[in-house]
Amino acid sequence: MFVFWGDGSSGSKSLVDSILVRSTENFNWTFIFILAVVFYVYWSEIHKRNTEIVCAGLALYGVHWLYEIANAVIAHVTGYPLWAVSNESTTFILLIGVCWELSMMFSLAGIISFKMLPQDRTRRYFAKNGKGGVSCKLVGALEMALLFALFESFLAGTSNHSFIWVYKWWGVLPVFITTYVPFFLASNYVPDLPPKKRRAFLITEWALVAILLAVLIPLGII
Repeated sequence: MFVFWGDGSSGSKSLVDSILVRSTENFNWTFIFILAVVFYVYWSEIHKRNTEIVCAGLALYGVHWLYEIANAVIAHVTGYPLWAVSNESTTFILLIGVCWELSMMFSLAGIISFKMLPQDRTRRYFAKNGKGGVSCKLVGALEMALLFALFESFLAGTSNHSFIWVYKWWGVLPVFITTYVPFFLASNYVPDLPPKKRRAFLITEWALVAILLAVLIPLGII
């Protein structure tokens, strides 16, 4: 069953109110297995010196964390996040809108998206006489964003409430435009930046993530 918008119901709000962030109540050994898989993927690419692929993964994953932090801050300020994950759907909730399994998937999503691009990343679709057209990186980002938005719609309709949308104006369309498109633009474009700009982007991005987590978690905001 697909759900395309939040319903604003008291039931959805009750589910959010019951979320246990960073509780080990449902913890199990799949946590370790998933972490091992992610390490294997990254170290395989590092060993092969596939710098661009590693950058693609880190670029998207950093954007993911900035969004999750912002979502948790919204929940602290307004009472409810734009999206949330239920206790029943995961082994461990990192922030109110992201569980361990979901976060680890996003750590690999950028790598997957970048690898799905044509070998010639300068390729442009619908170009005429070598002019105009649409970048394959932009098309790839839009395709992946649409796929992920539709899958999130499916998750929002699962019986264990894998995803919870509270606000009636939040759903597939805003998720697609404001969340997933920026995610995959980062993974598809950052790796091809000049090395200095690429390093500056990743260092700034991850430094900001680290600072926000180090400050906001102890304060009880996220």
